[in-house]
Amino acid sequence: MTLTLPTPAQPLKIGTRGSPLALAQAYETRALLMQAFDLPEAAFEIVAISTRGDRVQDRALRELGGKGLFSKEIEDRLLNGEVDIAVHSTKDMSVQQPEGLVLGTFLERENPFDAFITLDGKALADLPQGATVGSSSLRRKAQLLNKRPDLKVVEFRGSVQTRLSKLEEGVADATFLAMAGLNRLGYDDVPRQAVSAEEMLPAVAQGAISIEHREADSDIAEMLAALHHVPTGQAMACERAFLAKLDGSCQTPIAGLAQIEGGTLRLRGEILRTDGSESLMDEISGPVEDGAAMGIELATKLLERAGAGFFDWK
Repeated sequence: MTLTLPTPAQPLKIGTRGSPLALAQAYETRALLMQAFDLPEAAFEIVAISTRGDRVQDRALRELGGKGLFSKEIEDRLLNGEVDIAVHSTKDMSVQQPEGLVLGTFLERENPFDAFITLDGKALADLPQGATVGSSSLRRKAQLLNKRPDLKVVEFRGSVQTRLSKLEEGVADATFLAMAGLNRLGYDDVPRQAVSAEEMLPAVAQGAISIEHREADSDIAEMLAALHHVPTGQAMACERAFLAKLDGSCQTPIAGLAQIEGGTLRLRGEILRTDGSESLMDEISGPVEDGAAMGIELATKLLERAGAGFFDWK
């Protein structure tokens, strides 16, 4: 069967959030499709879609609900045919797919780690007692307070640019950003200290772009298959199975990182009490093809150690 490709007259519509980082990810996807199928830029249309997570900036993410805050409106437009594919930051995605949609394409993962940001390039260990750190991530807050309970953490919402501006305005002494976002936006001049996995495990799926399409669209599925990075997909299967077993949302501090060396996959996972008073960590290694089962196994071990009420809000 001949593959039907988009044309300038009938462009493929790419749905995305409207932030500079989200648009950069959509442009990256477009460029890869153009290259893979020798298509002009006019064969694609970028459609920026406002999500609830973008619109409501004066409340913490945990107060707005769980995963889906940055994807539901985009998925609705995908389901009703207004866009043909949707480009997402995988860490924002629910582990449960809406009926009729497939999240099966992953671009090669960027740097998955966090960056610690201060105006003068200080490391976390150099922050004075009682310093203020801005973050909207419950995971980062819990991890930070677990290591430095003397620090004050304030809510820091908004795009990468907005959070950097808040730092310059003195709202906080430091903040965290994803290395992947800084790299994709070309922010090479932002003072940063890379945070290693030994210091702080990243969010599940951090640094990975995923592309969603309608299950019934076989031509689009075939196009996207040309972009899929198999090792990233294998790591995502492991990490997202880990998250699903833990019932992870924006209201639970969970971190996890799957890395592949040769045919072996290593998954490190962490869960924390919401106030950072306790952290439980463990890891598991095994064949790459067992990634999803390993994610479930590690999550089960951590839940057994945690006991009832571990994630209760404090």
